[in-house]
Amino acid sequence: MSYFAKIDFFIIKCTRALAYIKKILYLCALFVFMDELIRHTGVVMSVSGNVAHVAIVQSSACSACKAKSMCMSSESQQKEMDAQMLEPMKPGDKVEVEVRERLAWKAVLLAYVLPFVVMMAVIAVLDFTTDWSEAVVGTLSLCAIALYYIGLSVFKHRLQKQFSFTARKL
Repeated sequence: MSYFAKIDFFIIKCTRALAYIKKILYLCALFVFMDELIRHTGVVMSVSGNVAHVAIVQSSACSACKAKSMCMSSESQQKEMDAQMLEPMKPGDKVEVEVRERLAWKAVLLAYVLPFVVMMAVIAVLDFTTDWSEAVVGTLSLCAIALYYIGLSVFKHRLQKQFSFTARKL
């Protein structure tokens, strides 16, 4: 492939990538305006300090929920999570667990969208700047994703503070 053909090919790739990035940024801008709460009912399993360990039981309302594509409680019978208590609770209390919809979208962004952008950026840069085979470029892009997830795990505690569930008695 000639040098100019390679540049044209790269420009086409970049144009498509920019179109996707524009769509992603539009979705990210929606974070600012999403302030609805996602709510699920559950039962307090245990209490430790200001944190309640809650079991969320699947209900038939999950099929009509707007956030079911992001929510893992619609996939199984019971999920357990830790939630900040807004009032004193004891094991066995029925509670409603809440999380902001904005945080659910932020989790999707961090878990799926950004790793995809990292992978595509690494592929585009290495494909254009080097003459390495596609196997090597693909392997390096997967290594970049692995480093991204390792970085997320390093900041796990900081992220857990941002992604907090709250529980209130019913």
